[in-house]
Amino acid sequence: MALRELATKPSDRAVKATQKDFATVAAKAANQARIFFFCGPDEAGAHDAVEQVAALLTDAGERIELSGAEIKRDPVRLGDEARSISLFGDARHIVVRAQGDEICDALENLLAGDVAPCPVLIVAANATDKSRTAKLLAPRGDALVAMFYPPDLRSASEAVRRMASGAGLRIGGDLAERIARATGLDSRLAQSEVTKLALFLDASPERPRGADAEALDAIGARTEEDGFAPLVNAVLGGETGRLSGELRRMRELGLSPVGLLLAFERRAAQLAALAAKLGPRGDIRGLLEAEKAARRVFWKDERDLAAQLKVWRGRRLERLIERLMSLHRALLANSQSAELLMAQGLAEITRAGARRS
Repeated sequence: MALRELATKPSDRAVKATQKDFATVAAKAANQARIFFFCGPDEAGAHDAVEQVAALLTDAGERIELSGAEIKRDPVRLGDEARSISLFGDARHIVVRAQGDEICDALENLLAGDVAPCPVLIVAANATDKSRTAKLLAPRGDALVAMFYPPDLRSASEAVRRMASGAGLRIGGDLAERIARATGLDSRLAQSEVTKLALFLDASPERPRGADAEALDAIGARTEEDGFAPLVNAVLGGETGRLSGELRRMRELGLSPVGLLLAFERRAAQLAALAAKLGPRGDIRGLLEAEKAARRVFWKDERDLAAQLKVWRGRRLERLIERLMSLHRALLANSQSAELLMAQGLAEITRAGARRS
């Protein structure tokens, strides 16, 4: 996508970007734009973009954090907070974490004011660059609208290696891929693992250290325990007794429902590929051993995949994929109820897995 030059007149168009070209436009946007709207199914990527822009602001000043829910209850608050810089002279920027278009009315009030606001950075989970808020910003040259899509394994692994390099860690491609897989390609969780690993090895950019699988295994909480894998395995394994605890952990960690669903979709696709190789009466253990030797299956996933292949094959697997697709559509269409819809859908799949296991 060709990037337009950031304009200074509100009659010009807002800059639009995706994660592919965001790094190119971020520095110029930080200097010239006032409203930043980060959306798309990759919520972690949108949060990363907020931090990148905030670091590039000429005078970021104090950070004010607001939720979409509180702004929706008080639509004038966003404008009051964003224009208070002119009253007291102190620099500040505002970060808003919203769902869908819930702050659109408040943003419209803000833009209608005569006083230029301080930078406002919005993460809108489950919104798109075609949403009502994005359309409101489209004719404004002082706005940036960036759409973030979930990364693939290769790009997520490369991102992990960049994080590691910045923390003073030297890691190989295999370890980077392992961290990316275990964190469900979520950059926030991956960054947490890299930080813990650097602390464990006493690494820093001034004192680089090499990291290996043994070091990763040795840190206090395994990568998998902080990611999506336990919930994915509990649900697809039909473990009804573990479900409530895993859903509670999801809420406590603030995991994105859409990001979690993408982890389920990746596992379902993996099961479909394995089932196609297996056939109706194949040897599950033998297949997984061969796939592990070919490095297409991570060794820690072998036991869970074996159990799940016994449950989800043939028509059952087709119905699982159909249910996940339906759930994905429901989450995108009902952003306000995403967490509840996710919990209900996962409970249904878990019960189905328990009946068939």
